[in-house]
Amino acid sequence: MKKVATAALITIGDEILSGITVDTNSSFIASELKKIGIPVKQIFTVSDDIGSIKTAMKRALDIAEIVFTTGGIGPTKDDKTKTAYAEFFQDKLTLDEETFHHLKQLLIKRKREHLLEINKGQAEVLSKAKVIQNDNGTAPCMVIEENGKTAICLPGVPFEVKPLVGEKIIPFLTEKYQLNHIVTRIISVVNFPESLLSETISDWELALPEQISLSYLPIGTRIKLRLTAVGNDKEALENELNDQISKLRPYIEGHVIAWDGNEIQVILKEILSDRNLTISTAESCTGGEIAKLITGVSGCSTTFLGGIIPYDFHKKIEILGVSPRTIEEKTVVSAEVAQEMSLGCQKLFKTDISVSTTGVAGPNTDEFNNQVGEVFYSIRVKDFEQTNRLFLPHLDRKDFMFFVAQRVLQDLVEILVKEND
Repeated sequence: MKKVATAALITIGDEILSGITVDTNSSFIASELKKIGIPVKQIFTVSDDIGSIKTAMKRALDIAEIVFTTGGIGPTKDDKTKTAYAEFFQDKLTLDEETFHHLKQLLIKRKREHLLEINKGQAEVLSKAKVIQNDNGTAPCMVIEENGKTAICLPGVPFEVKPLVGEKIIPFLTEKYQLNHIVTRIISVVNFPESLLSETISDWELALPEQISLSYLPIGTRIKLRLTAVGNDKEALENELNDQISKLRPYIEGHVIAWDGNEIQVILKEILSDRNLTISTAESCTGGEIAKLITGVSGCSTTFLGGIIPYDFHKKIEILGVSPRTIEEKTVVSAEVAQEMSLGCQKLFKTDISVSTTGVAGPNTDEFNNQVGEVFYSIRVKDFEQTNRLFLPHLDRKDFMFFVAQRVLQDLVEILVKEND
């Protein structure tokens, strides 16, 4: 009989710990494992140090049946993962002829026919390992099965990790382990402080069945309630979730913008597509972040017609038709300028909806001496217009842009949901 499994992930690399490189591998692997019903219990991040890697391996294998490591198996001297694996599993590294042939062919394709000695070392693997060739890189994947546990050693480059996991590791795990279903529903709640929300739904939450868990995920001023059900009968889990959401509805109705939605841009795209509406953006202080969110959703080309970043105030005048007098009297960071920007954008792109932002992202003030962190944004839906002000002086530039973009899209979704009620 197949075994029920959980997983732990170990990310290896000084560049991750230093903040130079962002660990995208863990989120990808966890997402892929979730699809086949393998929950991730913990994620570790350690340096390129043999002792640290071995310690993390022991801790991970103590709590999970499957352990993934990513990183630290390249050709340079600071890559210590394979040595750590050899010591941990009391094994030795040997030259694998199939991997060596694969490596030579790959280097020939890359016009590097002279095989460097440092590259040859990448064809060394643990003698007890199952080797999975890496079609997109020089470092192979190793799978070690011992004492009912499975350790999977992957390279660190994301474009190598993704096909290895998706095309080779997931099928291997699906065959080996008994897999539960993990079913998730996300409810997006607005205008409801987290503490008050928790208190309001506490009786419902305490009555949830054992197989269903609840998480509160704040993002900006929105709270995502994530319900997760785990079990071997997918249809039964989905029915149970639907039943629990029906019981939850009276507690939060009127504060929900999506009963089964995740990212705000996905929720927006679905609304726009359902209603055959188009949108355009005019962004100053957000620097295209709103357009980036919208265009990150597949199929957005049917709803998003275009965007503009008129960063210099002269471009606001030339392209969007903002009045020079408005800027002179109100300054460029004002409700009036935001309104004229959204109107000009709506006319320029001929869209049903337009949004605009104007503000000071910092860290320095603008030429009009407006306050750092101040922003006005305008949302225009056909003939309806709404302008709001935010003041976010403590956010750094990147967080400021992201928060404002999220808030603009959230407010737009709220307007569209209320309009349809």
